[in-house]
Amino acid sequence: MLRFVFILLLGLSSIAASAQILYTLSGTIRDSTSNQPVVRAAVVLDYDKSATGTYTDEQGHYSIKARMGQHIVVVRSIGFVPFRTTISIRGNTTLDVRLPSVASQLEEVVVTSKGYDRNVRQPLLGVSQINIATLKKMPAALGEVDIMRSLQMLPGVTSVGEAANGVNIRGGTTDQNLILMDDTPIFNPTHMFGLFSVFPPDAVGGLDLYKGNVPARYGGRAASVLDISLRNPDLNEFKLSGGASLVANRLTVETPIIKGKLGLLISGRGAFNDFLLRLASKRLDDIRAKFGDGTAKLFWRIDDRNTVTAMGYFSQDLFQTNLLGSLANVNAINTQYAQQTANGMVRWFHAFNPRLNLQTTALVAQYIPRILSTEDSTFNKVVLKQSLLQRQLKSNLNYQLENQKIEIGISGTHYRLNPGELIPNNSLAVNYQRTPIENAMELGIHAEDEISVSEKLAVSVGLRYSHFLSLGPSVVRRYGSEGTSGAVYDITNVVDSVRYGAGQVAGQYGGFEPRLGLRYALGDNSSIKLGYNLMRQYLQVITNTTTPLPTSRWKTSDAHIQPQVSQLWSAGYFHNSKNNIFELSAEVYWRSTQHILDYKPGADFLLQPYPETQLLPGRSKAYGLEIMMAKKKGELTGWVNYTYARTLNQVAAGVDFQQQINGGDWYRANYDRPHSVNISLNINQGRHHSFSFNFAYSTGRPYTAPEGFIRYQGRTYPYYDERNQYRLPDYHRLDFAWNIYNPSMKHRRWQGHWTFTVYNLYGRRNVYSIFYRTEGQATNPYRLSIFAAPIPSLTYNFEFK
Repeated sequence: MLRFVFILLLGLSSIAASAQILYTLSGTIRDSTSNQPVVRAAVVLDYDKSATGTYTDEQGHYSIKARMGQHIVVVRSIGFVPFRTTISIRGNTTLDVRLPSVASQLEEVVVTSKGYDRNVRQPLLGVSQINIATLKKMPAALGEVDIMRSLQMLPGVTSVGEAANGVNIRGGTTDQNLILMDDTPIFNPTHMFGLFSVFPPDAVGGLDLYKGNVPARYGGRAASVLDISLRNPDLNEFKLSGGASLVANRLTVETPIIKGKLGLLISGRGAFNDFLLRLASKRLDDIRAKFGDGTAKLFWRIDDRNTVTAMGYFSQDLFQTNLLGSLANVNAINTQYAQQTANGMVRWFHAFNPRLNLQTTALVAQYIPRILSTEDSTFNKVVLKQSLLQRQLKSNLNYQLENQKIEIGISGTHYRLNPGELIPNNSLAVNYQRTPIENAMELGIHAEDEISVSEKLAVSVGLRYSHFLSLGPSVVRRYGSEGTSGAVYDITNVVDSVRYGAGQVAGQYGGFEPRLGLRYALGDNSSIKLGYNLMRQYLQVITNTTTPLPTSRWKTSDAHIQPQVSQLWSAGYFHNSKNNIFELSAEVYWRSTQHILDYKPGADFLLQPYPETQLLPGRSKAYGLEIMMAKKKGELTGWVNYTYARTLNQVAAGVDFQQQINGGDWYRANYDRPHSVNISLNINQGRHHSFSFNFAYSTGRPYTAPEGFIRYQGRTYPYYDERNQYRLPDYHRLDFAWNIYNPSMKHRRWQGHWTFTVYNLYGRRNVYSIFYRTEGQATNPYRLSIFAAPIPSLTYNFEFK
């Protein structure tokens, strides 16, 4: 026994002695691009424990003592991406490291303009691009990558809350944004009443947001343009990618049909896990929601000069909630909101020579929203259906010189609207109704020239002319107030009506839309810019809700409803660091919009054949300051921005108090939020881990509260004085995401990635709205919060190449 104890003690002592032996870890640190030694690079051993370290010498060599065992090695140097690894030391060990320079990295975050150093050199203001790879790293609600929610992290982009059906950009309403996906318009950019965006994240190739200078090729909206392009399929390799989250499942396939010539991309997404919404918020207990979207893109490289692209997109929603009421005169046990979008596009590109090319596009887009109310006695579904059809043909000619880029184009657009159709089916209590179909045509021609006048001065000048025709068949009423300043149309003031046949012009508008951008360079890395825009909008949403519902009515301009005309003046200062790692911008703007539409008290637009009797014309002004600092490369990337923005409306259409809002004084718009701060940070921890944080703060939006209540015949009625006289509490939220890439750390054709996200990390009960409920003899206010607790989610993504 003593002999065994002796041998055991001898073994333990030998192990302890070997553990005390110090071995040498040495090597050379070099620049991965130039292969030059990196001088004074810090080499740290066991950074998280009892750290020891050294610096490299003039030849990039280092040497450090270490005990036997597992060690974490970290190499850092200013201007280079840090290196981390785990190494097992059993004797003297050599570890050579090649550090990639930060300047050689691809830009990973939002930039003010596309391309290298373009925010300083390009003569445009208010142009933003988000790198798609960065967007996928950002925290997302319930694990779904969301373009519309990510845009709200940019300066000048806000919404009225978590369930907002769109975004407000620089004082514009949600319908004043032209949203394009591969040139086809998207009329409702969200699923499930604003909880998720409709864009297939795995198929998106890039996005450009124009909130300042808008190129002359874009028209039809008054505030901004969001241009989203889908990726072209790979023409040489088969690729498969997808993922599964708590909300939806995704799959994307890319395959060459004729290698090097013809390829196809198909991407689909489906959401059928609505029962999980109850875990996110008690307010979502009664929600039943299904949605799906899919896109297919065909790319054909005919030869070196000709390509043909075809794209199809389809999405469908079915949403049921008790938070919203049913159709009037229908005793419903449930109400469902359904919407469908079907878009198609074909584009032919022809290059005459390397400098001159022609691009011609034909497209069609259809949007069909419906309300379905199920009667409590018969279970019959009464349907209110709307539809919007847009068809367009356009062609652009581009000529590229050494210091000049010229573009000339023409377009024709046809609109066909069914504003409302009530289909009773088998109901005995509801009659069939249909509002008149609207037809309209919009013609446009544009020219734009971007030229570098000198090394310091660059100019972008564009001119667009648009002409709009409201077409029959239609019946146009004549009112006694027509011809007067700020005319308001009232049903009691009808004096005559005129009937127009099919194809006859019932009303027309048009005008020039100048665009101007100036850039003056203060040096190699900084510049100042000035910009001016004028845009006309002939198609708009009319609604009396804070955020337009999917069933809100779209309306073309006609003999009584004039197009909105927006003028934007902007100025900015832009500065980049010498290696384009850091970017600073500051912009101010002033927007003036004529012929905005607001609603009369108690307005009802559903099935209204003459909506002008429910509307009040007015004007709007918006102004603000946007400051942004971004770090685009390195281990830590991201941005911080602050926005001061105001949006005020004025409706003083007549002398009657019913024809004015707030007595004709300026009043705050629903989305007027003066102060906003957004912080988005991404920490890259090697090739396999990254951590992302989003923080958002903004002033609470205005809302209208009753000044008192009146009891009459046993009922309580609210009394309202001014519109939007109060504000909701301030909004703030912190989100977190942990991305794990290829956890197996093996280079295989199939690679899986995990994303763990917590939305609303500290459980802020942000108020979406305040509503009033009569209980007995008292009427009490209540706060509605959509996401009132932290919402964790786990998403699995995969790629097969």
